[in-house]
Amino acid sequence: MSGGYCYNLFSIVLVLFILLAIIGCTCC
Repeated sequence: MSGGYCYNLFSIVLVLFILLAIIGCTCC
């Protein structure tokens, strides 16, 4: 179950990073 939690956490971080990159590009 720890593996699933780690995968879920990594997925959330990855999505946040992509959203941040998109927002940064839009701002610029």
